[in-house]
Amino acid sequence: MAHPIIIIGAGLAAWTAAREFRKLDATTPLTVVTADSGDFYAKPSLSNAFAQGRAPAQLVSTPAAKMADTLKVTLLAHTQVQSISPAERTVSTSQGELHYRQLVLATGANPIRIPMEGDAADQVMSINSLDDFSTFYARLNCLRSSEKESEKKHIFIMGAGLIGCEFANDLAASGYKVSVADPSIAPMSALLPEAASLQLRDALAGLGVTWHFGTTVKAVNHAAAGGLGEAQKLEVVLSNGQLESADIVLSAIGLRANTALAQAAGLKCERGIVVDDTLQTSAQHIFALGDGAQYAQGQWASGAALTGGRSMPYVMPIMSAAKALAATLAGTPTPVVFPLMPVAIKTPALPIVVAAPAIGTAGEWQDSEAGVWQFVGEAKAVLGFVLTGKNTSRRAEQAKLVSP
Repeated sequence: MAHPIIIIGAGLAAWTAAREFRKLDATTPLTVVTADSGDFYAKPSLSNAFAQGRAPAQLVSTPAAKMADTLKVTLLAHTQVQSISPAERTVSTSQGELHYRQLVLATGANPIRIPMEGDAADQVMSINSLDDFSTFYARLNCLRSSEKESEKKHIFIMGAGLIGCEFANDLAASGYKVSVADPSIAPMSALLPEAASLQLRDALAGLGVTWHFGTTVKAVNHAAAGGLGEAQKLEVVLSNGQLESADIVLSAIGLRANTALAQAAGLKCERGIVVDDTLQTSAQHIFALGDGAQYAQGQWASGAALTGGRSMPYVMPIMSAAKALAATLAGTPTPVVFPLMPVAIKTPALPIVVAAPAIGTAGEWQDSEAGVWQFVGEAKAVLGFVLTGKNTSRRAEQAKLVSP
């Protein structure tokens, strides 16, 4: 029997690659290996589930068994991948050794965790998967059942980036007290022009979000026991000396590509697993896509050095990459081409659409009109845009102005 194509991971990148491949090839054996259940869900839905009143089980759009049956996939759920041997074309797992024809790494990214002091530092939570969200959801339910009905539960969020702001909006709009700490001067300052960032700050403050800018969380301690429920409280110590009492501390300070398996196998890794235009890693027959990949320009086969290299942790890049990879796996090497892909940020207090230029691009943000900013480079070329409020409906119009 022919060796299968093996996909490590069962997130959006993995299942989309499997789906696109099956459109082109209905017979080649396909195996998905994942440490979790393999259920299919939209990861972006984790940061707006509370406002929609959705419990963890309701976020699963297709159970793993149904995905495997529909795509004719052998699913190895709750299976740990221990190592990869590019020379032998094998994968060692907790269920034994597997041989592959081609291997796809869709290993995603892990939450960045910064060291901090305090006897409750290990209580800081992150939400990067459905399992994480289920734990967070259960913790909130436990708090609701044990504390005074009149008391708002306080969620302290570390990080005012995209994910931190989305959770802040979702939780504040759902009746929770929310505080956010970030070393920058305003939310999402690395992604937005300053004026748009300040608009978002004020819009979320209007929901009751309390901001702590120019500071970070230094320590998290168990608060002294007091009245009903007080034993569960946490004390947050900020680097500026300020103290905050919170029920849950949520870290949302960013993600780091999960490159552990790839690095151990000798694959080239930088900020992510480096892949060329065809999504091949530095080892033949091994490919990568999704949050764990670093997309470079050029092809290993040409012998020339690859250039550039960027991470693209959004849904639309995954869809483009999966379609190109499927064609390559099916026998037609196909370079991926990423079109302009505006991102809609889930902050209903201030709807935002961002089409940001690559990090390091020369230029500056200019306000075109109220609620519209353009990133202008050399020769006045428009290289990106930001839209807020009602102007988010103008994404198609603005996209036409962006230089290819």
